[in-house]
Amino acid sequence: MVNLKINGISVSVPEGSTILQAAAAANVEIPTLCYLKGVNCAGSCRMCVVEATGARGLVAACVYPVSEGMEVQTNTPKCRQSRKMTLELLLSSHKKKCLSCLRNTSCELQRLSLEYGADEDRFASAKPDTPLDTSSPFLIRDNDKCINCRRCVAACKNLQSVEAIGPIGRGYAVHIGAAFERPTIESNCVGCGQCIVACPVGALTEKSNVDEVWKAMADPDKKVVFFTAPSVRATLGEEFGYPVGTNVEGRMVAAIRRLGNVEVFNMDVTADLTILEEANELVWRVRNGGKLPMFTSCCPGWIKFVEHTYPDMLPHLSTCKSPQQMFGALLKTYYCEKNDIDPENLFVVSVIPCTAKKYESGRPEFRKDVDVALTTRELARMIKTAGIKFTELPEEQFDEPFRIATGGGAIFGATGGVMEAALRTAAHMLDGKFEVLDFKEVRGTEPIKEAKYKVAGLTVKVAVASGLANARKIMEDVKAGRKDYTFVEIMACPGGCVNGGGQPTLSDSIRNSNLDLRALRAKALYTFDKKTEIRASHDSPTIKMLYGEYLEQPGSRKAHECLHTEYTARKKY
Repeated sequence: MVNLKINGISVSVPEGSTILQAAAAANVEIPTLCYLKGVNCAGSCRMCVVEATGARGLVAACVYPVSEGMEVQTNTPKCRQSRKMTLELLLSSHKKKCLSCLRNTSCELQRLSLEYGADEDRFASAKPDTPLDTSSPFLIRDNDKCINCRRCVAACKNLQSVEAIGPIGRGYAVHIGAAFERPTIESNCVGCGQCIVACPVGALTEKSNVDEVWKAMADPDKKVVFFTAPSVRATLGEEFGYPVGTNVEGRMVAAIRRLGNVEVFNMDVTADLTILEEANELVWRVRNGGKLPMFTSCCPGWIKFVEHTYPDMLPHLSTCKSPQQMFGALLKTYYCEKNDIDPENLFVVSVIPCTAKKYESGRPEFRKDVDVALTTRELARMIKTAGIKFTELPEEQFDEPFRIATGGGAIFGATGGVMEAALRTAAHMLDGKFEVLDFKEVRGTEPIKEAKYKVAGLTVKVAVASGLANARKIMEDVKAGRKDYTFVEIMACPGGCVNGGGQPTLSDSIRNSNLDLRALRAKALYTFDKKTEIRASHDSPTIKMLYGEYLEQPGSRKAHECLHTEYTARKKY
């Protein structure tokens, strides 16, 4: 341990710690911009400069190591003056359209400029207008708002190993983009949105579909239905001041219902349905010598990653559609037939935790079964625009016939949740006497988890990975023959959907704190699962109804027509 003082406060931290980490241990906050815990630590923005004994001039706290007896001052006139100058220089080349920016009031540059009294017009701007990159269906890049902090680049490289973007040019002309100035859609980008939640300003935002939804709700010829993904209940409350990890399912349903004349359904139902189909497929592969390991296919960012990077492994993917696309297909077939609705007049809106779902909903093989995919952030903006007082709403239930789901469907939103829910049902299919419901070995936010289970005389080897950099490790191990898994769950976003690219954008002070956001959000889902009366997907009365009235049985021809698909090799840029 190293002993030092931060603003006169004595603190002990492990050897190798930085001044920023020591300050956090002393409960002293140092402003940052380029630094983001677990994502980027470069010391390039110079917002975190401090004075420290033994150092020549100001040093960047995020990278400067502590030493025994060091005394650090974080709030001297010299520090404040330097930070203010840094902000004013950043503002000189920043598009200052704050009132119409989606990050207004949640922008780190805006917050710090106010705190330090920065003059936005101190230095004249010479930066030209750069065209927006709107080429993809999920993301908008506005480089005139970019502050070159490189957090998006680090997220794409370090968390996801995709490296779709990077710095282009040198000096004052440097900017962020895809190689050779290609538009986003012509890159390896998988649409995960981790760059968006890493961005401290409004340079990266999801491509909004809110206006399309308002228009559909105002059309008397359209019937509009919403359905919400499992993780949204655990994150939406953050947009309205609730603590991280608060389950606001009941108020979420009530709020959507008050947006207009709509029905609100529970996507946990098709999470359960995915489990039935996926477990059935796994059991078939195990018994009939099919391609193993089988990889889950519910994450569209992961699917696009495989299509670009590992096309030879496509036969290992489950053929199941994601819960979003299963729901869209059911609504445009079963639901329309049952209620005598022309599918052309049914407008289907999913509320999802990621931006990759926007891309998925537009894939041609899915025939626009889902008309619009809204992120958690977009739903929150709609609720605020409608003047709905979220915190004062009563708790209401989802609409029939897609109301009742299981705890297995709910935990889909956390890394390991799909695996656990699938094991509950696959084990039951292999051995009808197998009653275990808790597979705690696959829970938690560790990057890669492995486990073995004995079921019906078989050893089932499983692995769970979240974050595509970790998925790449799994894929390389499987290809090289170092691992012989039976079943593998992959989520593109670290921690799973609870940490998706469409989730609420929290302040740096929260993200850089000791709070484990992924664990807190996941805990809300596991608590929900534990309290739910029905925890195994195959026990759901809604699922039994769907098979009884329409789908026949898991793996049937009808189920394949409606719930399964194929994936395609894509160009690697």
